Amino acid sequence: MKTNITMLAALVAAGLAGCGGSGHDRGNATAPQTPAPSGIPEGTTVTFALMETTDLHSNVLGYNYYALAEDTSLGMDRTATLIAAARAENPNNVLLDDGDVIQGTLLSDLQAITKLIPCTATLAVHKAMNALNYDGGGFGNHEFNYGLPFLSQVTNTDLNIPGVTKPAGTCGAPTFPLVLTNVTGVASGKPLFQPYAVLPRAFVAKAPDGSNVNVVVNIGIMSFVPPQILEWDQRHLAGKVAVSGSKEAAAQYIPELRGKGANVIVALSHGGLDVGAYSPKMENQSYHLAGTGIDALMIGHSHLIFPKGKETGAAALDPSLAALPASANVDAINGFVNGVPAVMAQSWGRRLGIIRMTMVYQGGKWVTQPAKTTVESRGFKYTDGVTNVKADPAIAALIAGEHAATIAYAKEPLGVTTDFEMSSYFSLAGDVTAIQLVNQAQIDYVKNFIATSTDATLASYKSIPVISCSAPFKAGRNGPSDFTDVAPGATAAVPVGLQIRNPGDLYLYGNNNLQAVKIKGSDLKAWLEASAKQFGRIDPASTAEQDLVPSYGTIYNYDVFYAENNALIYQIDVTKPAGSRIVNLTYQGKPVADADDFIVATNDYRAGGGGGVPGIDGSKTIIKSPDANQTVVSNYLQAIGKSGGGKVTLASNGSARSWSFAKVKTAGPVILRSAPGHLGVARANGIDVVSGEAGLDASGFMKYTIDLSK
Repeated sequence: MKTNITMLAALVAAGLAGCGGSGHDRGNATAPQTPAPSGIPEGTTVTFALMETTDLHSNVLGYNYYALAEDTSLGMDRTATLIAAARAENPNNVLLDDGDVIQGTLLSDLQAITKLIPCTATLAVHKAMNALNYDGGGFGNHEFNYGLPFLSQVTNTDLNIPGVTKPAGTCGAPTFPLVLTNVTGVASGKPLFQPYAVLPRAFVAKAPDGSNVNVVVNIGIMSFVPPQILEWDQRHLAGKVAVSGSKEAAAQYIPELRGKGANVIVALSHGGLDVGAYSPKMENQSYHLAGTGIDALMIGHSHLIFPKGKETGAAALDPSLAALPASANVDAINGFVNGVPAVMAQSWGRRLGIIRMTMVYQGGKWVTQPAKTTVESRGFKYTDGVTNVKADPAIAALIAGEHAATIAYAKEPLGVTTDFEMSSYFSLAGDVTAIQLVNQAQIDYVKNFIATSTDATLASYKSIPVISCSAPFKAGRNGPSDFTDVAPGATAAVPVGLQIRNPGDLYLYGNNNLQAVKIKGSDLKAWLEASAKQFGRIDPASTAEQDLVPSYGTIYNYDVFYAENNALIYQIDVTKPAGSRIVNLTYQGKPVADADDFIVATNDYRAGGGGGVPGIDGSKTIIKSPDANQTVVSNYLQAIGKSGGGKVTLASNGSARSWSFAKVKTAGPVILRSAPGHLGVARANGIDVVSGEAGLDASGFMKYTIDLSK
């Protein structure tokens, strides 16, 4: 519930806002009805909802621009309906966002790259957030993908970084405060954005006698991003910004927040739950924030659901959460981390996090009541477990122009056709139709880069084999509709063949730039082993159903390697423990030796250490391309279009299976979850290990049966 400035001023003047101070206690209390000096009766209670969205990635509407089709499983237009319902249930409420807002769809790429929006305009996603009356927001790693000048413009913020100038005048931006706690400018030593904010909110509380009391509760917010932004967006950030650990930044600013009257401190943490030993450089630091003195933890980055969904038929916990040790004190059913209420609302607007807190006014300050706190990660089917909530039409009307422009952009032709369907439905079973062409484009680019380089060191590498790796980025991480599917050929619906939208479907991350690393055969083996961790370990003797890929949460780390003429071959033995699964690794028919040299075409995320591949940490990088991987794929397709046939073919661009499973007979069923209705795709592409269907799971995935003996 919002209130105007006049009302807030009156409440503060009456002494109702000054009840926090720097002291802050937890626990239950007795409740004498004697009025406190502030005018609030001792024992007064206030209940309010802290609501979270995270990882929106510019999914304003439930629409897939790559498929040019509606997608009712995502989008802020349906999140808006969840928000309206939660506000009706909780008149005292605060709506916050946990970052990764401005990047992620063709809509965002159009506004940031293809046709940069003017300073006077507001990003489509920010228009929607403003209309939904967000109270505050934080940052994620993807906020930096388009560079600091763009970030400065779309937030209307002077970042005080040499060489980064905000356009003159007032730019379109969020109308709510943005905070970023652990990032500073190198030159200034000061935070890029305000490190925290105190949001005074007028709530209606209950006195011990049951009467209503108007109070102000000061909500303090902080925001933390992974330190890996310095690696992932090195070209934008190197020498310009510095990142501190979340615990260190929290320790610095929590006393200031308490001193400024914050009654509740909320950490907007763009990082998952890593319960390992703390390091200021760890990517997923949220767990360690729970012991710093915060009152509520809102988590992002991992695109997971925390706590487990409460709707009927809710999916099981992601294995990465279910496997957390009991000693970690993480309650993934009720939503607590080390006693602190915590929520993660998945991604793409598909859920709304709700932490419903109760506080009692005791001894001149507000005291939290953990026993009366509830946490929910609410999805579109929360009412009955079956039916999605309806979209709020006001959101679509708000960005109708931007939506139409994105569809027109998506339909622009590339001038090339195909004779096969490029999909990722069975990329975890060996199908390379959506991966081989990406790898071919990257190899072609790196070979040309080396061949035309005037650098003597690069020129000396001309005889070293160039191979490539790419991951099936769209292969179920965000649900059963999140798969690559580029339709074959020119059709009646798409008479021009491939379009601008298709390279983005084949290579999702338009912010990745192509890089190349020089490695040894031993590095290649370690890299392949790291990728093979994606698979669960299969027990051949078990008669119970076993999931070949228990979690799609890190699918972007599953690299598939390829060499020209399919010269690189390897197998994965999923009966072996992680770290010893790669067998029969050969190049040009010979076993790969530890001392063999290879150049691997990849992206800047992986080359700089993203994904934690042993030995791949930026030190082996030999090419830092100015071109995005997605652009490299698009240019490669257009070059094919300009050549004789102008067609991408299954024989040349989609059938070279570099890897397969080591054959094993299992006593019980093995399944692979994918989008329903695509068994024919596996059969058409010769993926014989996919042998049938075993029904839908709670999340809407089809469970395909896998015969590892084939």
